[in-house]
Amino acid sequence: MRELNRTFTAPSGKPLGTNRTFRICSAIVIPILKALTKRDWRGMENLPKSGPVIVACNHMSYIDVLLWAQYLYENGRAPRYLGKESVFKVPVIGRIVYNAGQVPVARESDKASHAIDQALKILELGHCLGVYPEGTLTRDENLWPMVAKTGIARLALISGAPVIPFAQWGDQNLMPRYSKKIVFWRRTKISIWAGKPVDLSKWAGKSDDPRALVEATAAIMAAITKLLEEIRGESAPAQIFDPHKSELPRTGNYLKAQNKKKFEK
Repeated sequence: MRELNRTFTAPSGKPLGTNRTFRICSAIVIPILKALTKRDWRGMENLPKSGPVIVACNHMSYIDVLLWAQYLYENGRAPRYLGKESVFKVPVIGRIVYNAGQVPVARESDKASHAIDQALKILELGHCLGVYPEGTLTRDENLWPMVAKTGIARLALISGAPVIPFAQWGDQNLMPRYSKKIVFWRRTKISIWAGKPVDLSKWAGKSDDPRALVEATAAIMAAITKLLEEIRGESAPAQIFDPHKSELPRTGNYLKAQNKKKFEK
């Protein structure tokens, strides 16, 4: 693993925040995504063209990050993501995401705080920071957003950066949840909508207050869920799936673990 305490520079170029690795990868990946998908993009006017900003989205498929990055990149911002540490250890892929300026997160460990420090540096410099607040693919059986981790609220309250909620839908039809196989035989409709900044003024100055962090995080997730309701044309369940109260593992492919147990029986 490369050193977590790395040096970042202020965003430059067009899209803002791009670098050589970003440009090369986007030139290869974006044409492929365009060939595979039909876009339903909305709310582009809500994405600030410059300055620090946190963008937050629901998470359903491994391909979410590429499709969301395409939206952000083509609308003027080359994002920096908080991504799981294991991705950075994959040969070739790890080097690419690291050189593109992404930040590894050691999930469910005492090293996770390093990512918060790096994220704050990124925001201080004026980057667009992408976060999946749930921290993993949703465990909700109908793919609704779960109760999220409070890291995003801490980042927002400390940095003062606006939080723009996003919702994605259709990604799971291009690459099913926990699958690594892409559907090539049809063009899949992908909806990505951005909303207006979440009002977190009620919790300003309370970045060390656990209750405030929970409430602010819930407000962010509510904004994401509302957008997803509009995309799907249906209401989310009143009871939000809470991974903290579930027997399911907090990270990883829980479906694979369940299938293994069935096989062993």
